Amino acid sequence: MKEVIILAGGFGTRLKSVINDKPKCLAEVNERPFISYLVDSLLKYNYNRFIFSLGYLKEHVIEYIMTTYPNLNVVFSVEEQPLLTGGAIRLALDYVKSDSVLILNADTYLGIDLNCLYQYHIKENLDITITLKPLYNFDRYGSVKFDKEKKILSFDEKQLTDFGYINCGYIYIKKNILNNYPINSPFSFEKDFINKHLDLFKINAFIDESYFIDIGIPEDYLKASLDFKNIF
Repeated sequence: MKEVIILAGGFGTRLKSVINDKPKCLAEVNERPFISYLVDSLLKYNYNRFIFSLGYLKEHVIEYIMTTYPNLNVVFSVEEQPLLTGGAIRLALDYVKSDSVLILNADTYLGIDLNCLYQYHIKENLDITITLKPLYNFDRYGSVKFDKEKKILSFDEKQLTDFGYINCGYIYIKKNILNNYPINSPFSFEKDFINKHLDLFKINAFIDESYFIDIGIPEDYLKASLDFKNIF
């Protein structure tokens, strides 16, 4: 079984000027909700169990998924209060049946070969595998440092950076990695978990240079509409 957790509980504050009152993942890109591109790409890689982590306007996402993908093997993990990335993942992991699960954000797309990512995670027997992309001249993302063995060393704060590696949000994680954290406890996956456990767990980078888009701001949301005409 190939499972995926899709984090779709954010408020989408920076996009409200262009998508009004709807979840970010349902923002239309060329007359299709963004989430449909993610689901379709995952189905092509034979992912057969989908766990949607929901919060804000959850009913809209549930209705869309159940209507558009009636045969999808799907579970909805619902936050009753905002849990941040770590808390949302911890809650969703209780629904996972496999030893490891793919986690991604519902507002980002990466044209990665998911088979290669999975095989690397399994071959290296990693606790967490984080996909990084090299990027030039950015200040919207924090940068990630790693050594020659691809072991993650640090997550640095957002700042103007000439060149660095950003976290694309495509992560493989062992199911039981967050068992010591209580359910329904808000915490940041990067700051409160990964940065504090870099020496305790095997956490490596998987470098990928595929096309990447994060529709979290209006400029990149509009850019996705142009880019996707050539991709899909």
